[in-house]
Amino acid sequence: MTERPIPSIFELTPLNETYRVDPHAMLDDLRSRCPAHRDAVSGSLVLSRYADVRAVVNNRELWRDPARAEEGAHLQRRLLAETDPSLPRTSTTSILMLDDPDHTRVRQPLAQALYARVAKFRPEVERIVDETLDRLEGERAFDLMDRFCVPIPIDVIASILGVDHDRLREFREWSEGIIQGLNPFRTPEQTAAMETASVALNAYFSEAIEARRAAPGDDLISDMVQLQMSGADLSDDELRINLTALLVGGNLTTTDLIGNAVRLLLLNPSELAKLKADPSIINAVVEEVLRFEPPVDITGRIASGDMEVGGCPLHAGQAMTVSLRAANRDPEAYEDPHRFDVSRKHKPHVAFGGGAHICIGAPLARLEAQVALVKLFERFPDLQLADPEETPAWRTLPFFRGMERLPVRT
Repeated sequence: MTERPIPSIFELTPLNETYRVDPHAMLDDLRSRCPAHRDAVSGSLVLSRYADVRAVVNNRELWRDPARAEEGAHLQRRLLAETDPSLPRTSTTSILMLDDPDHTRVRQPLAQALYARVAKFRPEVERIVDETLDRLEGERAFDLMDRFCVPIPIDVIASILGVDHDRLREFREWSEGIIQGLNPFRTPEQTAAMETASVALNAYFSEAIEARRAAPGDDLISDMVQLQMSGADLSDDELRINLTALLVGGNLTTTDLIGNAVRLLLLNPSELAKLKADPSIINAVVEEVLRFEPPVDITGRIASGDMEVGGCPLHAGQAMTVSLRAANRDPEAYEDPHRFDVSRKHKPHVAFGGGAHICIGAPLARLEAQVALVKLFERFPDLQLADPEETPAWRTLPFFRGMERLPVRT
């Protein structure tokens, strides 16, 4: 009998209906049969075991920039498409894909300003969530994604940035276009939407930066301009591209975190009952959602020298693709990993990656999800899925996990 072939990384995306419906059927099989294997199609070492994934994402010696990957690292190299190789990398990519010293130089002031904003932003998040819920008052049925999960993150990140409220619809459209920069399988139409969004956002942030220089406001753009004027080594290009990255990162993945959380709680009434009985456990609830159904599938690293991972030797320039989703349900790391349990004893998940490149927006995403979930179930304690048996309308954007629609009734 011929052994089943190991799926390529391209098969481990929601473009594959089998994976889209139940990714863990494929990931469990992959992790048990071949937790570290070289994938010829993507040109990378694919890792799915928690211990390997956590070690890789926390290793600060590894590279992130796809420009440092060898030519055969096809998945990484495709992320360089539509970039001008003659320009400095800091002018064409955000901290998501930068290595030191540029990564630390750009990330440190951005993190300083962002975390200071997040630390005092709970009242504003509560206001935005309350206003969003007010618009649903009296409705018996609605699409929670469209009416709740999508608008909250874009309103929050726009408020932090200092975007005019009447520009929110444009920002939502632009962020949907720009996210295609992380889709290595994008169509020509998606590439065109990405480029249109990029031009629009560059123009917007250029105007905003100049306006804040002349008249600073109470927002993150002003904070960054002030840091720049006080000596932070940041160019305008670097400000624009990283503000754009914050907008995108603050939109799609947090939308998916909130949507996935609501669906899981409604499908697991005993777990929802724990939250209703004691809202103070909300932090644990959000962490279990991040472990069980994280918004992001994978991340990557590049070997910076000769090394071995998962028993496989690597040389400088060889790429690694790590499955955050597979790692978060590894039975070697979590007891009964396919059970959604908000009382689970805490063990660090890898939903936000780790190390130097841990998601810079993680504190804000956590805050939004915590506030949104508590207030949603306080306002609508009898909220139910419109059809619990209906197959979720999972999006097909590669390497992300979220729903297009989530019909509910009150």
